[in-house]
Amino acid sequence: MPSEITIRPLRPEDKPAWAPLWRAYLAFYQTARSDEIYDLTFARYIDPEQEDMRAWLAWSGDEAVGLVHVITHAHGWQAEPVTYLQDLFTAPAIRGKGVARALIETVYADADAAGRSSVYWLTQIGNAQARALYDRVAVATNFVKYNRS
Repeated sequence: MPSEITIRPLRPEDKPAWAPLWRAYLAFYQTARSDEIYDLTFARYIDPEQEDMRAWLAWSGDEAVGLVHVITHAHGWQAEPVTYLQDLFTAPAIRGKGVARALIETVYADADAAGRSSVYWLTQIGNAQARALYDRVAVATNFVKYNRS
């Protein structure tokens, strides 16, 4: 990872830097949300009372170049909660430089510090670039996701 990259929790003043990254992430998955959802999502991630939602930004100098969002929740098969890595995105110009891996490692460290040994996430089958990284930092499962029709 480039030495000038720093990762820190999302802050209230980060919205102008965070919003374009999250919009680009959603566009990658061919979706968008209303401005109200952007506002609500950001508010949840910066609210210290919202203990089950966390977010971090990766910075190169004063430019945000990546984000990661997680949701923690109880699990029916174990006593400790688990971490769901919901969103991970790096700016195209910085890809392949270790930023996504550092963001995942930040999530792992947060989960470990809180006693949540299980961290999981989803990606599209055809997301080859991301899956190349994921295959190095995690283990793929045989589960298939279904959504209510």
